[in-house]
Amino acid sequence: DLAFLRGFGVFDFLVTYNKVPFCLDEHVERLERSASLIGLTLNHSHDRICEIVMKTLEQNPDHDESNIRIVCSGGVSSDGITPEGNGSLVVMVTRKRPMPDSWYTKGAGIALVKIDRCLPAAKSTNYLSAVWGLQHAATYKAIEAVYLDPDNRVLEGTTSNIFGVKREMVITPPDGILMGITRKKIIGLAATDFEIEERHFTKDELLAFDEVFLTSSNKEVAPVV
Repeated sequence: DLAFLRGFGVFDFLVTYNKVPFCLDEHVERLERSASLIGLTLNHSHDRICEIVMKTLEQNPDHDESNIRIVCSGGVSSDGITPEGNGSLVVMVTRKRPMPDSWYTKGAGIALVKIDRCLPAAKSTNYLSAVWGLQHAATYKAIEAVYLDPDNRVLEGTTSNIFGVKREMVITPPDGILMGITRKKIIGLAATDFEIEERHFTKDELLAFDEVFLTSSNKEVAPVV
């Protein structure tokens, strides 16, 4: 399968609250956008993917809450590299674990890394840069690696979006990133009390913010120190 041989596939990740998938439709829509961006043919409709997710959850009733991974592979290729439209759909459900208390009592650390990424707007199964970045972050006991572009502009984490707070303004990068579902929800919630500015900022500005936090399905909202 090209997902195994070449890293050619897409996936999405979401969690449940009260055993209900959070923003399932939006996550499947993003899965479909990711597939379109990399030229991957999906062999299941939007509604069918949602149905399979729900059936998979039903097969795991012992979970208080669940992590859900939806993976669409590139399929088997006769020459080992050209997609032929025969990819597989895999839905995996695992037990959701609570965020560490220390993230909220002490804050979490991040490491900054410069890595060029391919098609960051697509959530592809090619996560080499993320795996390398997180290995680097682990040497500093950081929970996340955050990408910088060649101009030292801050982009996003390996599995998260990043926000900075300066006085009454919440700032987050506008492009060159994967548009997070949690990111979108936080922007909507924060807009009732803060001015929202979607713009790029540099490493130096990041260090000068009053507050910094990460958002994602697997980290929820994590305060950074």
